[in-house]
Amino acid sequence: DAVRKFISITLKRENYTVFEASNGKAALLLLQEHRDIAIVITDLIMPEKEGIATIMEVKQQYPAVKIMAISGGGNVSSENYLVLADALGANATLRKPFSGQELLMSLKFMQ
Repeated sequence: DAVRKFISITLKRENYTVFEASNGKAALLLLQEHRDIAIVITDLIMPEKEGIATIMEVKQQYPAVKIMAISGGGNVSSENYLVLADALGANATLRKPFSGQELLMSLKFMQ
């Protein structure tokens, strides 16, 4: 996915350690394997396990992990998805399209 690759490249340039997952199920497996993950960036529209379900599971199983939710919409406006993500415990939200600078500023705000 182009957005995931963009995020990965942007964060690696800033010396973040990055693990990539194509869906929420894979992300939860990464959290089990790497207990030192501090932040999860999740799209809200994904195959297999969407971001909303992922946020709820991460908050339940790994309450110390911070979450950034991103969305470009879908059938419902992206703002509605992001408001829901915020209500479910996302620490930050970002609407697509976004710049590398916006991504990095949101991450700094979360830390």
